[in-house]
Amino acid sequence: MAGHSKWANIKHKKAATDAKRGKIFTRLIKEITVAARLGGGDPASNPRLRLAIDKAYEHNMPKDNVERAVKRGSGELDGVNYEEVRYEGYGIAGAAVLVDCMTDNRVRTVADVRHAFTKYGGNLGTDGSVAFLFKHCGQMIFAPGANEDKLMEAALEGGAEDVINNDDGSIEVITAPYELTAVKIMLEKASFKAEHAEVTMKPENEAVLTGDDAVKMQKLLDALESIDDVQEVYTTAVIIPSE
Repeated sequence: MAGHSKWANIKHKKAATDAKRGKIFTRLIKEITVAARLGGGDPASNPRLRLAIDKAYEHNMPKDNVERAVKRGSGELDGVNYEEVRYEGYGIAGAAVLVDCMTDNRVRTVADVRHAFTKYGGNLGTDGSVAFLFKHCGQMIFAPGANEDKLMEAALEGGAEDVINNDDGSIEVITAPYELTAVKIMLEKASFKAEHAEVTMKPENEAVLTGDDAVKMQKLLDALESIDDVQEVYTTAVIIPSE
């Protein structure tokens, strides 16, 4: 299975993430807090919390911030009680969109998400309308030029579910959601360092958008990303920017 301009899209996403680094901390703190509340404050027995903490440290979050978020989630400190909610909808040319949120006010959040969809040419759907088009998994992307055979051997030995060669020369390694860290460590021991690694909702099929459709879809995604309660936005759209 080959991907469309996977490498270019990953680089674009990284640049967009770097541009809103201040907001990243807020999202990570929410994730740590909710993970600790749902699964306990010990990362050794709570894989979701361990992943959230690892991601926080990758973004250079101070240890004190991480520890406070864990304590709030596990009830040792008072704090806002966030709940998880997912919205599903359609963007330009029927591309599917998943919007994962953490909020203390569902009424506010759904109004903001619906407004973004409506303003930028999409439609908010019903629960279950597009979620089946995505797979919850761990995903690592390796730059073009990596030794394909050795990477595949190391990945499968480390417990990866799949290794995908993309059209642009990049290599994708897919894992079970909470096996991402373990497989990543195994690959690093074999001298393979991922350029991008995350637990994600990976589209089962992609829709390539170009020209005006690509521009419109990017505006919709940017509008959704800018909402304070939004944690992650996933889409089946692959946006090919104009040259």
